[in-house]
Amino acid sequence: MASLAPTLRERKSCQMDNVARLDPDTAWAAFMRRDRAWDGRVIGAVKTTGIYCKPSCPARRPRREHVEFFASGEEARAAGYRSCLRCKPDEVGRDREAVAEAVTRIEQAEEVPSLSELAAAVGYAPHHFQRIFKRDLGVSPAEYARGLRNRRTEAALKSNGRVTDAVYEAGYAGPSSFYSDAKQRLGMTPSAWRNGGHGETIRWTHFDSPLGEMLIAATSKGICRLTFDDSEESLRRLFPNATIVEDAGGLRDLIEGALAAIESPLAVRELPIDVAGTAFQEAVWRELRKIPAGETRSYAQIAAAIGQPKAVRAVGTANGDNHVAVLIPCHRVIRSDGSLGGYAGGLDRKRQLLAAEGHRDPAPELPL
Repeated sequence: MASLAPTLRERKSCQMDNVARLDPDTAWAAFMRRDRAWDGRVIGAVKTTGIYCKPSCPARRPRREHVEFFASGEEARAAGYRSCLRCKPDEVGRDREAVAEAVTRIEQAEEVPSLSELAAAVGYAPHHFQRIFKRDLGVSPAEYARGLRNRRTEAALKSNGRVTDAVYEAGYAGPSSFYSDAKQRLGMTPSAWRNGGHGETIRWTHFDSPLGEMLIAATSKGICRLTFDDSEESLRRLFPNATIVEDAGGLRDLIEGALAAIESPLAVRELPIDVAGTAFQEAVWRELRKIPAGETRSYAQIAAAIGQPKAVRAVGTANGDNHVAVLIPCHRVIRSDGSLGGYAGGLDRKRQLLAAEGHRDPAPELPL
């Protein structure tokens, strides 16, 4: 079966293209917040010391005018700089090569290799390799493998509709492991997912919030929809074969959690969410959930963080496809110039959400 993930060459090309087009202000911001997601994507060189570092380097930050940026340690060395002995930026390239090699092995293997097998193949200790893999991709090797198999299964279900065939085509040893993975990821059984929620009960209700009326809906696993100015009809379009039940009382705890996320975003508890999308959408949504309350990211930063720096507009589309407002905080994504961009709930609500998190008024709106 053809791979559903970028090849190693494509990943390298994306990373280098990202650095080549990188705005120095964006690079400086990554250094100021010591963002590990940018390690290996940009190098900061200090003119006064002659040393270059990776963004997550714990050393004290120099003044902005003393720093210039390069695509790689090799370029920095060619310009006369030497590697930082504290953060060892040249090792990041080796780490990323190892992660890319592990991804290739996972994609090509008939059976998912263990963490020990992957680590040995790329020359790392298992616990250390687990850490760098998750740092780069946001998931563990095992989680990456499950996601890959689930995406292959979804594609197989769409193409032939037979769960049994999809199980083996996706690389599972048998139906039991497939159903276990699918329940963890999808919240519904594979057949229910394929058949528009067949056999599932989805409870829903409306409630009043500081931002106006909202609709909340949940499966037994978690919230599957949280939207503004929405209706029961939208649920029936999303899940035409599910049992849709209006139920205010049973959702009280989830409603209180959603209200807290709006009213007290800096101290909100995590709520269970049951959503699924394409591999790209899920990568974007995972990155959105990493944005701390009170901070924002640009569409370009999210695209770069998921390894697809050219997909800025696609990131905007994935934001709009988010079914769970506030809890997957797509309102924290703005344009590179500081203007708001779009928001499914309307820009007034986006402003209110950001203001509640202590964000300053954005710049005037400009085209994306």
